[in-house]
Amino acid sequence: MSLFKKNFLFLLIVFVGIQFMPTTRNQRNEVLEIDFFKTFGAPNNIQNLFKNSCYDCHSNNTNYPWYNKIQPVSWLLEHHIKEGKKELNFSEFGGYSKRRQKSKLKSIKNQIEKNEMPLSSYIFIHKDAKLSENDKKLIYNWLDELKK
Repeated sequence: MSLFKKNFLFLLIVFVGIQFMPTTRNQRNEVLEIDFFKTFGAPNNIQNLFKNSCYDCHSNNTNYPWYNKIQPVSWLLEHHIKEGKKELNFSEFGGYSKRRQKSKLKSIKNQIEKNEMPLSSYIFIHKDAKLSENDKKLIYNWLDELKK
């Protein structure tokens, strides 16, 4: 057997083997009382925008795509979600201090304005997550109302 075939067979066995390694899943069916929307009473159109564009990475309940079942993709997604929640977790937003909430609201607006969020890699696969200019204006206006 050639070296190429041996290497290919080895890599195939490793690939199949890692498929059996479990991953944690970011899915809770409950909505906490400190959830972002419960804290601020967002209208349905704003809730839909945030859920489509933000909640998969920044909440305790991710809607996983089919390819999450394939390793090492699942590990990458879980790492990305963990980092996103560490930065901002909408499911626990009401538990943040008032100062931190204010800072996060400002950061949300700034990142949307600079097209840093949602991530382009996320939009590439989730086309409905892309925020139109009208969507952004709705979010900006709603966030500005929260400051009053």
